[in-house]
Amino acid sequence: MAKTEAKEKSIVSGIFGWFKNTFNEKYWDSLKFSLYCLTHPLDGFWDLTHEKRGTYAAANTILIATVLVRLLNLKYTSFVIQTVYWEDLNVWLYIASILFPLALFVVGNWATTTLFDGKGKLGQVYIGTCYALTPYPVMQVPLMILSNGLTTSEAQFYTVLSVISLVWCGALLVSAMGQIHEFSGFKNILFLIFSLFAMLVMVFILMLFFSMITQGIGYFYSLYREFMFRM
Repeated sequence: MAKTEAKEKSIVSGIFGWFKNTFNEKYWDSLKFSLYCLTHPLDGFWDLTHEKRGTYAAANTILIATVLVRLLNLKYTSFVIQTVYWEDLNVWLYIASILFPLALFVVGNWATTTLFDGKGKLGQVYIGTCYALTPYPVMQVPLMILSNGLTTSEAQFYTVLSVISLVWCGALLVSAMGQIHEFSGFKNILFLIFSLFAMLVMVFILMLFFSMITQGIGYFYSLYREFMFRM
């Protein structure tokens, strides 16, 4: 009996260990693959989705790293480059200002391309979008450190490199969406523009929805006050 239990435990621990090692290996491989996508965007983003080289875990890691770097930039970038008024800053709203547009783009791009034979799934669009953000944390961390040694006259150097990191992200995003949906260059650009319009439509619908909810709550609250007053 004891031998049977020991054997079962060894089997379970072996399976758990294999799963843990496999997950870790795949996670690190998919995370390192984001660096390949930096310099080989066409091949990289094709393999990312069609060859399953990307994972949600790595995509989430890149997204979290991007958000953290944005927050660290506020704290540790030299005052010569930027001035932050902390008393007016809401950190949670600042984080939402990053995540909310990204979520709108992912949903908007997937929704518009699905109507016109886009090959990408919602999860693939999300992974591709997150991987396209890789240049931002990769470039902004050394720039943040470098900024503390720059003078006012040298601040333009920081600005140029910072803009390059954003343009690089944009170029990777264009490449990612083209490879994911298997669109030609013109069609890909066209649907990226449609995605921006879809984002505006979703924002309008959300604003209308919350406005109606606010008015509804106000109406029922006024009825409640009137009812209590007459009692």
